[in-house]
Amino acid sequence: ACEKEVCGSHFNQLFPAGFPPRRNGWSWPPQAFQVVGWLVYSYLTIVSFGIYIPLLPLPWKHVLMGVAFIVHLFAHIAVLTVDPADDSVRAKQSYSTPMPLFDRTKQPHVIHDLHCYLCDVNVGPKVKHCGVCNKCVEDFDHHCKWLNTCVGGRNYRYFFLALCSATIGVFLLIVVVLFVFIQHYLNPYSLRTAPQFADVSGNSTWLMFLPLAPIKTSSAGLLILSFVTVMLSTTCLLLLSHLLGFHLYLYHKGISTYDYVKLQRQKEAKKRDVEAGNGTRNAKTHKAPQVRLLFCL
Repeated sequence: ACEKEVCGSHFNQLFPAGFPPRRNGWSWPPQAFQVVGWLVYSYLTIVSFGIYIPLLPLPWKHVLMGVAFIVHLFAHIAVLTVDPADDSVRAKQSYSTPMPLFDRTKQPHVIHDLHCYLCDVNVGPKVKHCGVCNKCVEDFDHHCKWLNTCVGGRNYRYFFLALCSATIGVFLLIVVVLFVFIQHYLNPYSLRTAPQFADVSGNSTWLMFLPLAPIKTSSAGLLILSFVTVMLSTTCLLLLSHLLGFHLYLYHKGISTYDYVKLQRQKEAKKRDVEAGNGTRNAKTHKAPQVRLLFCL
């Protein structure tokens, strides 16, 4: 018999039923991490194209950042829009109808012998029922709070593309801001090539949002904004690089995020059994440490 637990909830937790499935990342309500992600993305986009890139003296200054921005926007929207549910679920499921109550006293597992008792469909061996989206997901990898949707076989390529483009874009932004910061002290005239600077006297006044809506700011304001942007971008880069490296590792091993977490839990269970057998701990009072990962940014 093939027995599967509900993904996104504790193994021993009763499954919360009674609410309709989520179709994709646009389903209401948005999750808090998704809102934070959009705010950070909007801020970095505004300061990139509104403040720092217009100051660069290079004629192709918009190209690299523009490509990274467009690719990430496309991939981000795609991973949010694609419904990752299994084909049998999408063919049958009504996303406005609440799911039936699942009684573990009658059936201990949501998916048993490749049949989901909540979605009431036959599924493949790599399908998991997500406790957050409340539906079976094809080739389930993980549920992403930053995207407000599950990542599975139907949208994983877009997820990976969004991850790569975001990492590259944030790295390029850090390089641009540091360049502007250094040139501000070494050669400020190289950053003041826009025609609008002809009406600005002295190097202590700078223009933002060139060329359409120039707004004056001081050198101190520009430098403070640069510091905040670099700190935020560096934090994003560290998180994105960690996640990208993790998924490259999963690709090398040929496993999914769900498989990795399951293997880690099995290793912890074996370790506890060995410790209990050696008399080092009381197995009845020992609590298993939770495996926590930054699955998605």
